[in-house]
Amino acid sequence: MSAQSDPASADWIEVLRDACRHATQGAVARRIGYSSPVVNQVLSGSYKGDLNRVQAAVEGALMAALVDCPVIGEIPRQRCIEHQRRPFTPTNPTNIQLYKTCPVCEHSLRTARKGDK
Repeated sequence: MSAQSDPASADWIEVLRDACRHATQGAVARRIGYSSPVVNQVLSGSYKGDLNRVQAAVEGALMAALVDCPVIGEIPRQRCIEHQRRPFTPTNPTNIQLYKTCPVCEHSLRTARKGDK
């Protein structure tokens, strides 16, 4: 069963739940880049948004997942997500390349399809 259809069965949900046992939901939410209500709704199984995005954030921030960035190389998933969320800043060649590459990258949250990680 997919996390979308049964989020309570997913490992990442258990990691999120465990993190909330050791810290406040607000602290955990800030760490993964979401709001407290989103964390609460995910844990209660009532979140109507894109669980794949929340899953990616949990895996990156709480589970030390890595991705192979075509621009930078192997980086933590959370850093990948942070780069995707940043506005365009043409301050150096790497930022420009990230701006061009992130939207079409296989790790992009914008292009992720249901069932993809």
